[in-house]
Amino acid sequence: MFLQYFVWGAWFVPLGTYLGTLDFSGEQIGLAVGTTAVAAMVSPFFVGMVADRFFATERILAVLHIAGGLALAAASLQTSFASFYLILLVYALFFMPTLALTNSLSFRHMSDPGQEFPAVRVLGTIGWIAAGLAVGFLRLEATAAPMQIAASASMLLGLFCLVLPHTPPTGRTDTSTTIRNILGLDSLQLLKERSFTIFVVGSFLICIPLQFYYAFANPFLNEIGVDNAAGKMTLGQMSEIGFMLLMPWLLIRLGVKKLLLIGMLAWTIRYLLFAYGNPGAGMWMLYGGILLHGICYDFFFVTGQIYVDKKAPPNLRAAAQGFIAFVTLGIGGFIGTWLSGRIVDQYALVGESVAHQWSNIWIVPAAASFIVLVLFAVFFVHRETPSSHASGTSFAT
Repeated sequence: MFLQYFVWGAWFVPLGTYLGTLDFSGEQIGLAVGTTAVAAMVSPFFVGMVADRFFATERILAVLHIAGGLALAAASLQTSFASFYLILLVYALFFMPTLALTNSLSFRHMSDPGQEFPAVRVLGTIGWIAAGLAVGFLRLEATAAPMQIAASASMLLGLFCLVLPHTPPTGRTDTSTTIRNILGLDSLQLLKERSFTIFVVGSFLICIPLQFYYAFANPFLNEIGVDNAAGKMTLGQMSEIGFMLLMPWLLIRLGVKKLLLIGMLAWTIRYLLFAYGNPGAGMWMLYGGILLHGICYDFFFVTGQIYVDKKAPPNLRAAAQGFIAFVTLGIGGFIGTWLSGRIVDQYALVGESVAHQWSNIWIVPAAASFIVLVLFAVFFVHRETPSSHASGTSFAT
């Protein structure tokens, strides 16, 4: 988990700042960040076809991370958008399946994932923090070095995966296997349950405004003059650790949908703080927006991963994790990264010392997050039954 998220955090956070030095437009930066979203649309089929059925998970992870490291190193050498985008997309196709595979491997070796997974997943957060501190302290955000660091770490991780616990496939491999279950589409049967469908729809909608932060928070902070932006952004992951450790307690007492509502509200507040904050007297607002990351991320993504694992039968868990990644990181992520780039370009100020009207930019995802929050509260959230609280499984309702 530490290396998995060290790799992602090292190159992903400062990417927008670095691409700005190559004179890429906001839309091009959004599309580059969106390569992970495109790959997330493909990865469920790979996970369902390979991890659930044919090969041991730890061996697949080893191959994907070593090949991905080579691709990312090649991408760091490109200066034109076409070649950079193509190679980065190849890398993303290697990397994105590893997120679901890492989760499914962890869940396979836990007797109670709801209680055990947060303490394991927190090591990923620490890895992301370590990457951000290194990149920020060394002032590497506007260079290709973060991508090269991530490439080296990815190849190291690939070798380490060979010593992970053996995790053989759980699905059928006989000749009667259909195209539907080979591609992992059997996980779609989970949509027959109303609560799962509600979760999927809400997750998809909120993932669109979320991408403004992932694509443009680092360029925003650097552009308005915040020193060591990548290092300061790790405060968000530090807050994430605290909330991660509280997750088992919060899941039982509040339930998935209430945690999602709180997470959506946190995204709205974060964007408003960014809209009105500044490096001077308003620096507290920027710190506040960053520190909200613990609620924004844990109450949405980690809660969702645990919920999906509980809902899916054992032979479909990897495919189900891939499916939710397809909807959120994939479709929602692609729409969000593309749209965020268009909005950033719309508020560009040519010839000014500050290149964008960031206050206007951040109001857009703030409004979108609030609309999704209201819709989710009005149409999706229903009262949890007393029996669910008594059984200690309220997080599944």
